[in-house]
Amino acid sequence: MKLTNQIVIAKAKELEFDLIGFARAEILNEEVERLKKWLEKNYHASMEYMSKNLEKRLDVRNVLPNAKSVISLAINYYQKENYSNRKGYGKVSRYAWGKDYHLIIWEKLELLENELKSIDPSFQSKYYVDTGPIMDKVWAVKSGIGWMGKHTNVITRELGSWIFLAEMITNYEFEYNEPINDYCGRCKACIEACPTNAIVDEYILDANKCISYLTIENKGDNIPEEFKEKFESWIFGCDICQEVCPWNKKFSLPNKNHNFNTSENKELSIEEVLNMNEDEFRERFQSSPISRAKLKGLKRNARFLTL
Repeated sequence: MKLTNQIVIAKAKELEFDLIGFARAEILNEEVERLKKWLEKNYHASMEYMSKNLEKRLDVRNVLPNAKSVISLAINYYQKENYSNRKGYGKVSRYAWGKDYHLIIWEKLELLENELKSIDPSFQSKYYVDTGPIMDKVWAVKSGIGWMGKHTNVITRELGSWIFLAEMITNYEFEYNEPINDYCGRCKACIEACPTNAIVDEYILDANKCISYLTIENKGDNIPEEFKEKFESWIFGCDICQEVCPWNKKFSLPNKNHNFNTSENKELSIEEVLNMNEDEFRERFQSSPISRAKLKGLKRNARFLTL
């Protein structure tokens, strides 16, 4: 039986993917040139992996030689819950409140791939959840899921920008979606709200100044003094540019996925983090995105919030 867009969408919806789009596998000349200019300005900070495997970012056929299509998928993770802003606590970005989304979405992608292969054994794919050399935001835009916001997150008309993205590169041909319009208009709410001025221009982020980078990917022992008193209590990640976005204020919907419907790590006690040992850290965060910062990084963040 031949696969169709409708079959893929139906199977993906059964697995709790909220948005599905299809794009032709094409060479990303323009997008990779923009990436190179961004890298030349050192806006990637210490994330050296961003400068590697450019040939795979350019052409997904360097990942799957017979690639014809890229299926983009999105899952809503928004929870209609606010921070207490209690003194002595650090805020955690919403995406990291519960279990690591990579573990959850990888499992769903494997199930989806198996379902599609059972319908047509000739179906082949390689799938990613922002861990491989694939330009996931670019493909989400090309597949019509949403547009690139000025804060460099993909915004959708249905759910705003509180989404996880995944891609399946496949040897199959489908009917392809058209990219949708950019609905940011003249709005600069995200740019104006960033306390560290990390959004240096529309659609351009300098990771060196980004609270999310500084608290997660940054492997240094210290956070630069210039950012003192600018973190607004963020201990892991930051959601400010998304919180102020009018699209999120108007269209965010609580997610229906029980795996993302938890707030056990919404806020962390700074004192508890500072006194935590490696065993305690592993036990609490082994299946959480917070594990990426490692105990050393989390303690550095906690100390910085006490300065």
